[in-house]
Amino acid sequence: MSATSANEPKTPRRPRGVFVLGLLVVLGALLFAGFVALGTWQVHRSAWKHDLVARVDARVHSPPVDAPRRGQWPLVSAANDEYRRVRLTGRFLDDRSVRVRASTALGMGSWLLTPFLQRDGAVVVVNRGFVSPTWCGGKASCTPGPSGETTISGLLRISEPKGALFQPNDPANDRWYSRDVAAIAKAKGLTDVAPYFVDADAASSPGRGEGNDGPVGGLTVIAFPDNHLSYALTWYGLALLTLVGAWVVWRDERRKRRS
Repeated sequence: MSATSANEPKTPRRPRGVFVLGLLVVLGALLFAGFVALGTWQVHRSAWKHDLVARVDARVHSPPVDAPRRGQWPLVSAANDEYRRVRLTGRFLDDRSVRVRASTALGMGSWLLTPFLQRDGAVVVVNRGFVSPTWCGGKASCTPGPSGETTISGLLRISEPKGALFQPNDPANDRWYSRDVAAIAKAKGLTDVAPYFVDADAASSPGRGEGNDGPVGGLTVIAFPDNHLSYALTWYGLALLTLVGAWVVWRDERRKRRS
């Protein structure tokens, strides 16, 4: 390239055509409206989450009530009943217990789930708590007590069906990774089983998880991630950037038309 051509002034770019400008306006408006809508949705989700936390906190700290009976089972839902404090009276069917893989504040081990036969013949699966890998020789056949009829209390939980969050259960080999009430009931030949399970509290399962002391109850973790406000700020920030981008395009277009 010669020095003359290098020093020649560059030809200014022509203003954008009507079609291009119209397309940019439509695209910018759609992006802005979409980002604002997403931000507003996250604000509503944040309000919903705070209400949920308040409702669950009220359930957890309320006195225990009788667990839902047969006629109430179809109405049990996570929104209305999960983490409600309940009580049950009956006896444990220790010979039909299962161990479900668990990671807790006490380390890696298992939840000990035992069917609980109530006076009316209905069965509720009870998570009696954490047991270490060495408890009962890695089996679920030990009898941690109590024997005979007893009353227990704990938190109502919704069954954990198989899904992407859990490794598939292997009922044939008695290997369990999720607290799937229906699958456990089928594998153990149980009928008339409630569609939920109960996490026994520390008073009902006060063991230490070693030897024959029994499972450790009261380890339910109640946590609701609440990132909705940060998500809302992100979406609103992107909406603001869309406006900034529109202003830059408008300024550039105005400069081109003046020149």
